[in-house]
Amino acid sequence: MTKRIVVAIDGPSGAGKSTIARRVAEKLGCIYIDTGAMYRAVALWASRLGVDLTDGLRLEQLAAAAEIQFESGSSRLLLNGEDVSEEIRAPRMSQAASKVSSVAGVRRALVAKQRAMGAESSVVMEGRDIGTVVFPEAGVKVFLDADPRARAERRVRELRDKGLEADAGEVARELDERDERDRGRADSPLLQAPDAIYLDSTALTPDQVELAILKVIRDRTSNGKELSN
Repeated sequence: MTKRIVVAIDGPSGAGKSTIARRVAEKLGCIYIDTGAMYRAVALWASRLGVDLTDGLRLEQLAAAAEIQFESGSSRLLLNGEDVSEEIRAPRMSQAASKVSSVAGVRRALVAKQRAMGAESSVVMEGRDIGTVVFPEAGVKVFLDADPRARAERRVRELRDKGLEADAGEVARELDERDERDRGRADSPLLQAPDAIYLDSTALTPDQVELAILKVIRDRTSNGKELSN
């Protein structure tokens, strides 16, 4: 008999959630859901329409109306039918998404969409409140963390690998600001769920982190391969 599961991976920016969640989803044959990309998509749409990022009501309306889809087997994100996977990764969208995600109405709208995705198929979902708010009943929860300096260095490498300019000091400052907003917001702050496994990736390779999370999945389920899509 197969069963559907939700693997929730939370943690701060730069901890390696996206890379690891994508790899784990591929290994398990699940759909990979990058919830941060959903907030970036709303921020992108708001930017295109000239919506002020302090206009909570309008942002909430956009979040509710947005048609967001993740393609199975890839990391492509479609916003209202358009592939915006590259555009939402522009450096300016990171801070914009952080501001958008602090709007309670936006979070409510996107959490509803995230829950609908998890109800349809087995998913590996990563973000900042998956195990605490979106799927508090998730069978597998991991809080992936890393030293702030290591997270900043990873983000710089990631940007430079994409051919983008990245100042180490500026990236570190932006991550500090992001951490403060994420942990300090009143609605759905970044927290480790009480039943989540804490994993510090500072001194680990992506392969080691992947193996550690796959072990958690095996330990938390009767059979790590008993998934339905």
